[in-house]
Amino acid sequence: MTTIGVLALQGAVREHLRAVKACGATGVEVKRKEQLAEIDGLILPGGESTTIRRLIDSYGFSDAIQAFGKQGKPIFGTCAGMILMATAIQGQNQPHLGLIDMEVARNAFGRQVASFEANLEINGIADDFKAVFIRAPYATKVGADVTILSTYHEQIVTVQQGNFLATAFHPELTDDNRMIGYFVEMVEHAIGTNSSFREPNKI
Repeated sequence: MTTIGVLALQGAVREHLRAVKACGATGVEVKRKEQLAEIDGLILPGGESTTIRRLIDSYGFSDAIQAFGKQGKPIFGTCAGMILMATAIQGQNQPHLGLIDMEVARNAFGRQVASFEANLEINGIADDFKAVFIRAPYATKVGADVTILSTYHEQIVTVQQGNFLATAFHPELTDDNRMIGYFVEMVEHAIGTNSSFREPNKI
């Protein structure tokens, strides 16, 4: 069975594990970098990106996660995970993991009190996905190899670059598992168990 790890340093770990299980895969908490060798895909959950980065460094995950991605294994960042995956962050000199060729703005839709839900059309995945935005970022620009999968009020909120996927919202906080289900399909394709998988076209 496909095994997907959720980086369990901070954030909505339990909710992601529930969604992964609902999509027919095995979900595991990843607390040690050595566990990366035992999983097929990795989710970087929401939380506070600066805090998560500090914990990533403390537990020696940074180089290990980058190496994991270079092996062709899929990685999915949600909310703060999107920030961690960006190659550039507004107001910061250095990125975190630098996996997706994009620039992001932190807390771009406002702080906690400005949290909201919105129905999104996510290209190739869902026509009416209820997305939960909590202190959410968005991508201000993306590289030529990055596929934009959805926008909200013309702001980029879902992207994919090869085996890397990121959303500005929290797909794990509703019972709609189509977004995480898409990531599970990405992982299955990467390990050769889903030959019918096709990436959506750019919008």
